[in-house]
Amino acid sequence: MTESIPLCPSADLVDSSTAVSFDVTYIGQPCRAFAVRYQGQVHAYLNRCSHVPMEMDYQPNQLFDMTGHWLMCATHGATYHPQTGQCRMGPCRGALIKVEMSEFGDVVHWHTAQNLQPVEF
Repeated sequence: MTESIPLCPSADLVDSSTAVSFDVTYIGQPCRAFAVRYQGQVHAYLNRCSHVPMEMDYQPNQLFDMTGHWLMCATHGATYHPQTGQCRMGPCRGALIKVEMSEFGDVVHWHTAQNLQPVEF
């Protein structure tokens, strides 16, 4: 069973702009994830390039390229489709790992999965 976890107010995510980062446990390991808004929709992924599993942002919460149309790994230059996480070009293998999201009551929520859970303190 999945759980809905509040992440941030909807207004915090502006189209093709700064991401909101959050911590998750992915397959038992702590990991960063990020949420962005693109063309009015919220999308979220683990902050791990599919080429080499390292964080992608070039500055904290900066993941869009200069055009605002692609998510980009600052280390390798790989670019990804914001709506799907699929590799567009560059050194990447497949896609980013998606985190299911929803938005209601002016709040963005992320959803747990069997392999994706909140960080336990």
